[in-house]
Amino acid sequence: MTTLSSKRHPYNQWSPDARALDRVGDKWTLLIIRDLADGPRRFVDLQRTLPGISTEQLRSRLNRMVDDELLTRSRYREVPPRVDYELTEEARALLPAIAAIARWGYQHAWGEALAGEHVDIGAILRATVGGIVTERSGDVDCVILDDIHGETRWRIALEGGTGRLVRDTDSEAAGAIIGDEAAWRAALGPAANRDALQLAGDAELGREVLEQVALGGPVQERTTT
Repeated sequence: MTTLSSKRHPYNQWSPDARALDRVGDKWTLLIIRDLADGPRRFVDLQRTLPGISTEQLRSRLNRMVDDELLTRSRYREVPPRVDYELTEEARALLPAIAAIARWGYQHAWGEALAGEHVDIGAILRATVGGIVTERSGDVDCVILDDIHGETRWRIALEGGTGRLVRDTDSEAAGAIIGDEAAWRAALGPAANRDALQLAGDAELGREVLEQVALGGPVQERTTT
């Protein structure tokens, strides 16, 4: 049984939901878990994916999550020193719950990006991948094109009835969903306009992934060879 770390304000209720929120209900905790969904990251990587958090807040949350056995911390003897944070299996079990929160957000709190809101297509994929339910297997690449930086590729592996993000992109995926950031924003936004996205390879597999990460209904046929 995990002992709660200090500097907390527990709910003091003998109830499983209250006990869970004692550990993961603080601001930033679930977003840190979300942003480690595809594997370990360094402190500076998490600072980039969480632009609203201060250095001290992030350090405090990470220390607490290590104490709570939600994260592991690995130190490497490199110059400069490198420290990686990675989800434990206990924390990884929260990814479907994070996807359920994202689904609620799509249904009740979604809208176009507000002024000052950081837009990160990868964050939406990390938030929703834990909710994928499928009978199919295979890999689908979500590709965000950028005229300046080239492309960013997120691979979603479907296996065992669920989906997960992986970083191994050396092999060729069965399918791909391709578009620039504007196309992805249109597809994942409230209008669910997917006309500018392209499906390559196994279009049916790509369509299934897109439907579940966007949670917005059927995808119109638009394929490339």
